[in-house]
Amino acid sequence: MIIDCHCDALNKMWSHHIDFDDNSVLDVNYQKWMDSPVKVQCFAIYVPENIPTESKFAAALHMVDLFFEKIIKPFSNIRFIQTKEEIESLKPNERGAILTLEGLDCIGAELYKLRILLRLGVKMIGMSWNQANLAVDGIGEPRGSGLSSLGRKVIQLANQQKVWIDLAHISEQGFDEAVELSDYLIVSHANSRSVCGHSRNLNEQQVRKIIDNNGLIGITFVAYFVTINNNATVNDLFRHISYFLSAGGENHLVFGSDFDGTDQFVENLSSINQYSFLQAALKRRYSASVIQNISYQNFIKHFPD
Repeated sequence: MIIDCHCDALNKMWSHHIDFDDNSVLDVNYQKWMDSPVKVQCFAIYVPENIPTESKFAAALHMVDLFFEKIIKPFSNIRFIQTKEEIESLKPNERGAILTLEGLDCIGAELYKLRILLRLGVKMIGMSWNQANLAVDGIGEPRGSGLSSLGRKVIQLANQQKVWIDLAHISEQGFDEAVELSDYLIVSHANSRSVCGHSRNLNEQQVRKIIDNNGLIGITFVAYFVTINNNATVNDLFRHISYFLSAGGENHLVFGSDFDGTDQFVENLSSINQYSFLQAALKRRYSASVIQNISYQNFIKHFPD
């Protein structure tokens, strides 16, 4: 059993006008999912930065509609997940789908838009993508500012509604401020900057803060977050896992593949059905208890309720 904290299938379905069933363009589609050990998949609403400001919220709502009309509605064995109990009660033939948000561009300065998305079922709020928004700067914004008053209200709302605050992509100043304010912390898809020096990865102090504040870190398969070498292998990925374990993160690691978010992945880990390859490799390297924690138990234990 595996739970995956992040994929961008909704954006790809929306931008390419494709269905979920078996379209080969998708790293996560129905057929590949059913051929995988993934029990629960998180689906991110990500509105690209090139979409006009006035159209961004409509694009987000369109992706929500795709989630329900193309993923939940057509397949009787896929359940919409809102609670920990719903994960734990999934039958052997059933899979769970969770709706998340990647970046706050789509709400502009209007918190009511975020409240709408939460009412529609979003369980994880990504504070930013790489650029700045009105809540906080992203890691790619040279200014590097922290939370605005809107950003603080977003976190207050997340605490009230018991949903995760996702710190993938956020500026370092924003990270530090959000950690202090958030009740439910996750970095849905990032690795260790000590192992691979990409700015999107977490530095030692950030890793320590996530662990000390009972948050989660989603190991991601994006090649350039894994290694500076031309080819990223599963052994390169294991260097990140081992680093986090040595830092005391056994109860704080999950998986966040970022399938459909890039075309550069770890070798033999470029689509959801290839999680079977990862499972086999993990069994050769780590204990059963460590594998169970990373694969699903940490996510379930930390699920906000």
